[in-house]
Amino acid sequence: MSDQSNNQRVAVVGLGLLGRGIAACFLGHGFNVVAIDRSQEQHAEARKQLAIMMGELVELGGFNPQVRDEWTTRYTAATDFSSVKDCSFVVESVTEDIATKEAVFDSLENLLSATTVIATNTSAIPISQLQLRRKIPARFVGMHWAEPAHSTRFMELIRGEKTSDETLQTAAAMARRLGKEPCICQKDIPGFIVNRIGYAMYREALNVLQSGLADAETIDCAMRNAFGLWASVCGPLRWIDLTGGPELYAKAMQHVLPSLSNSAKLPAPMQQLAAEGARGITNGRGFYSYTPEEAHRWEELYRRHAWRVAEMHNQYFPLNKTNE
Repeated sequence: MSDQSNNQRVAVVGLGLLGRGIAACFLGHGFNVVAIDRSQEQHAEARKQLAIMMGELVELGGFNPQVRDEWTTRYTAATDFSSVKDCSFVVESVTEDIATKEAVFDSLENLLSATTVIATNTSAIPISQLQLRRKIPARFVGMHWAEPAHSTRFMELIRGEKTSDETLQTAAAMARRLGKEPCICQKDIPGFIVNRIGYAMYREALNVLQSGLADAETIDCAMRNAFGLWASVCGPLRWIDLTGGPELYAKAMQHVLPSLSNSAKLPAPMQQLAAEGARGITNGRGFYSYTPEEAHRWEELYRRHAWRVAEMHNQYFPLNKTNE
């Protein structure tokens, strides 16, 4: 449920797909949000999407119906950084480009209080690298969100080499206030936690595809019916405990591991599709082909599923928002 008594002012820089969801998450939990993007087109699209997300928070998330109408009174759209001066927490969510992010940080550091935490939403760029040119590197932390950002409980927090304990604690407390379950990556390594494990899975799925063992639809069906069953309830290590334990899996692993791909090269199917400009549902071309209607249906299916999973998690694994 949203916290309508909260008056804290935060900033979200970048209103792409994730940025809009991040702004919606803050708004839904009662924060005053300054949303910064240089593109008027992005601002217009963000307002449209934010209205939809506020409706989802009420209809699917059980938030106070009031949030659907009053969020605009707590939302400030800006094309420059002048409005961030009074913000106590900032999330940067611009494109995954170091130079672009550094330009944002340069602007923020000239305006913000020295105590304001700056969180960078990235899934791949090393936080320590982003801290190199900063005036106060201790206040920078990685904050990896997942789509749809306004509904999922996922959040990775990444400690850079110079991130202070206080910054990490502040970011973790903020995550819990936003209904997230923060997972802290204590070392700044490529891919952090989720993407490291995920990329290993993607690589093997592509290896199975390239080897002709199964087509894309069969691979996805197998994963949906197996991983999809347990991954929303427990992670891979608890799953091992629930289904025979380390002793049993160790026997199987020693036979399977040598046959898995460990190539450092980009898998051929991915390389070919990337070279052809395949951008999945964005342009209807990926491992599958999509009409606009099919793309919308899959997006809607995923968003609805995310809310169902969130509801289940809240039931089985209640969050302690005061555990700071």
